[in-house]
Amino acid sequence: MKDLIWDNTLSVQIQEIDDDHRKLIDLFNLLNHAVEEGDSADYIHALLEELINCTVWHFSHEERLMLKYAYDGLAEHKQEHQELIRSIKALQQQLLNEGKTVSLDDLEFLEHWLTGHILGTDMDLGAYLGEAM
Repeated sequence: MKDLIWDNTLSVQIQEIDDDHRKLIDLFNLLNHAVEEGDSADYIHALLEELINCTVWHFSHEERLMLKYAYDGLAEHKQEHQELIRSIKALQQQLLNEGKTVSLDDLEFLEHWLTGHILGTDMDLGAYLGEAM
């Protein structure tokens, strides 16, 4: 699978959110390389755990900004965050229960999970914060 490349397409035009997104993309790419190179399951699971933890922190960061700047879409955006975290933790648990590691299909899921959120609701948030900040 190809690496995710940061470019203006993924920019929400809010530096602190873009910085978070770059970190998440970097972690995704590390995970992608680990799977392609056949690194140990423990290492791959550690990378997945780090990606999840950084995503949880990032979502908290976005929600703080939404609160500070009275974003009308807070409830819906927060709900999407909760659903995304539930889905990634379910994948993680399934892999652990089955004694499997991340597959190419899982990487595709994670890519869509990450970029879909950035290109969707995060773009709306970025537009709002660009005017409110």
